[in-house]
Amino acid sequence: MLTSKQKELLLFIHERIKRDGVSPSFDEMKEALNLASKSGIHRLIVALEERGFIRRLPNRARALEVLKMPDAVTPTAPPRGRQAFRPSVVGAATPAMAGSVPVLGRIAAGVPIEAIQHEVDRVVPPSGLGDPDKHYALEVKGDSMIDAGILEGDIVILRYSDDAQSGDIVVALVEEQEATLKRLRKKGNSIALEAANPAYETRIFGPDQVRVQGKLVALVRRYDA
Repeated sequence: MLTSKQKELLLFIHERIKRDGVSPSFDEMKEALNLASKSGIHRLIVALEERGFIRRLPNRARALEVLKMPDAVTPTAPPRGRQAFRPSVVGAATPAMAGSVPVLGRIAAGVPIEAIQHEVDRVVPPSGLGDPDKHYALEVKGDSMIDAGILEGDIVILRYSDDAQSGDIVVALVEEQEATLKRLRKKGNSIALEAANPAYETRIFGPDQVRVQGKLVALVRRYDA
């Protein structure tokens, strides 16, 4: 499964190769997806290559080859403009899962990754959280929050919110492209995203570089039988 940004970039590369006979430059890709830096494009390229959708041809500049397209996709030019991460739920809960919330993929508790935006599972949260439609869940990948008791493989339950108090653990969207689970600290006009593991550095951003996408309210840990 591709994330929305990965699919958007793949379609853009495909259309440009079909039109011009050469893949677009990183600057052109950055502009088309309206990302803040070329490093974001590099991460998307690596992800597409790892999933077998493209390959980089050695010893040639601007040399990308599209190997396959997502199923049931008709290539078109991608929409322009920023699209903030907003997890989208597909499908509905069965009666047996009444009161459950959607698990919308994985969230990094370490090096940020782009959040997956489609329902992959459902989980019943602890009681007392209120309306399940105001919550979503993500599986934790990484170990940067272990000192806060959040381990890789845990399911974190989050309440939709675009604001948080200093000290809250949140899903933060960084530069409109990466989502990560961190403790938020407000320091003057800056925002710090703190890990709960001394092996990871605190990252500092300007207020326009980070958007809160949800606040941690509960955690579900599954154990193998």
